[in-house]
Amino acid sequence: MITVVGGTGHLGREVVRRLLADGNAVRVYAKGAASATDLAEAGAELVPGDIRDAAAVARAVEGSAVTVCAAQGLAGTGKPSPATVDRDGNRNVVDAAARSGAAVVLVSVVGAGPDHPVELHRMKGEAEAYLRGSGVPWTIVRGTAFVETWCDVLRSSANRAGRVQVFGRGRNPVNFVSVRDIGQAVVRAAVDPTLREQVIEVGGPGQLTLDELARLVAPGTEPRHVPRTALRLMRVLARPVQPQLARLAEAALAMDTMDTTFDPAPAHAAYPWLPSTRVEAALS
Repeated sequence: MITVVGGTGHLGREVVRRLLADGNAVRVYAKGAASATDLAEAGAELVPGDIRDAAAVARAVEGSAVTVCAAQGLAGTGKPSPATVDRDGNRNVVDAAARSGAAVVLVSVVGAGPDHPVELHRMKGEAEAYLRGSGVPWTIVRGTAFVETWCDVLRSSANRAGRVQVFGRGRNPVNFVSVRDIGQAVVRAAVDPTLREQVIEVGGPGQLTLDELARLVAPGTEPRHVPRTALRLMRVLARPVQPQLARLAEAALAMDTMDTTFDPAPAHAAYPWLPSTRVEAALS
């Protein structure tokens, strides 16, 4: 049995479908599991629950040979946060795996670490450190920015004229990766014990600015922009009332100002089986 925690999002569904297609027994543990009828019809066992509930996580992981941590607290229902989901929730999964004897495949982000300006990256870094020190067999799969997630963000911002809204200047090159590529890496890590104690970094084949991505999402239009000054204010003022919006502003500022490029060549040399999906193909 392979348990996928957070198996109903973009990445989780990709992982679950691939595992099932390969003949694996799969359990999906997620808040939205009860409504994931498509996954149930494909053969997955659905267990509704919250990664922040340590006792429920332990019950879900029991009997698993491998547990995949694909949950994220950047956005979602029920006031999640990177601290409660990506750090504490993943710790719950690791503790449960330690008791049940399961290996853990942790989905993290490229650049995870204690000094990163974005909370998500810091909390993922803490989860990585906790997993490494747990004694549990582990594999960490780090990805760059998920193109499907950012396309959803852009589409949801479109005005009546169809123009999407970009946070920041939108001219900084960013490496976007498809969940198809991350999903294949996670599945391979779940079923291949030779990948234990390894960190696999997965990125897309090229760099793209948010303006360029916006034009792919809304062809024939030019994006609108939220100035950096407004993002900085949003990051501070929205945190008490709309923390998810504040975190989105924080992530957007980082994407607009930091070096967020990535060279996938070393990973492809180490893991020749990694796919390389272009952004245009991911949108089709």
